Amino acid sequence: MREKGPDRARVIEWLLEGDPAIRWQTMRDLVGAKEEVWRAEQERVGSEGWGARLLKHQDADGRWTPRLYGKKWISTTYSMVLLREMGLPRSDPRALKSCQLFLEEGLGTRRNSETCIQSMVTAILFWFDVEDRLREPVLAHLLGKQLNDGGWNCDGQSSHGSFHTTVMALEALRECVVRGVAAIDEIEAAEARGGEFFLQHRMFRSHRTSEVVNPRFLRLSFPTRWHYDVLRGLDYFRSAGVLSDRRLHEAIDVVVDKRDRDGRWPLQQRWRGETWFEMEVVGEPSRWNTLRAMRVLEGWGGEK
Repeated sequence: MREKGPDRARVIEWLLEGDPAIRWQTMRDLVGAKEEVWRAEQERVGSEGWGARLLKHQDADGRWTPRLYGKKWISTTYSMVLLREMGLPRSDPRALKSCQLFLEEGLGTRRNSETCIQSMVTAILFWFDVEDRLREPVLAHLLGKQLNDGGWNCDGQSSHGSFHTTVMALEALRECVVRGVAAIDEIEAAEARGGEFFLQHRMFRSHRTSEVVNPRFLRLSFPTRWHYDVLRGLDYFRSAGVLSDRRLHEAIDVVVDKRDRDGRWPLQQRWRGETWFEMEVVGEPSRWNTLRAMRVLEGWGGEK
């Protein structure tokens, strides 16, 4: 059942007036366009709009900055994260050149690599067309970092999962499942445990006190970078096809309450750091947030 609210057709039209990165996902997730139609639009991500603009800053060797991971938010890692979120086609040679750097320098497999970095690198390598035998060690490292509570944490001394790190790890594992890699049972089991971590916290509450863990979890951002918020969490559950759990309802209500009278969602916060360019304006309606919120609500199927 589609979510109810202001004129849906008008919002869809507004989304389709946006960047190719928005248009192809709107066609796929909200319009139900034929695959050949939305894939043709997806092909434009690397040659038009935000995707092409970001790729212009890539050096000939595949880097955006000398260090693969470093300066926020212009490093090679964060640039590749954003290109994956935009949906740059998996076979794009410019992205594959950067993927080769991750493999050569072992960013996702170093013992001292933070779990959030490993999660980002795993998601990148499994989105783009990299050979399984090359990326499987990265996946193995990520699986080995899961904690007893089902979450992940960049703090190697912590026994409790971090909302930020856990959502990135789950997004990476979901990418692995979609690619149909080996050890699928192990990946899905880890994913289920990670999902339960969020459900036990009702997506934003302390499991001990029931208080909101961090008020910024309730404010919508994009790009999210390494940060968690409820829309990012719900969009993961949508991608995994498990939005029906009643423990998600409060988070759904948070998202619904942020919709404006025109049926759009705002950009509520931006994470401090250097960027190559800004896609949207804080306080204004956001196509990224509107696209993601609409597909979450339609995937949930509630009467909202």
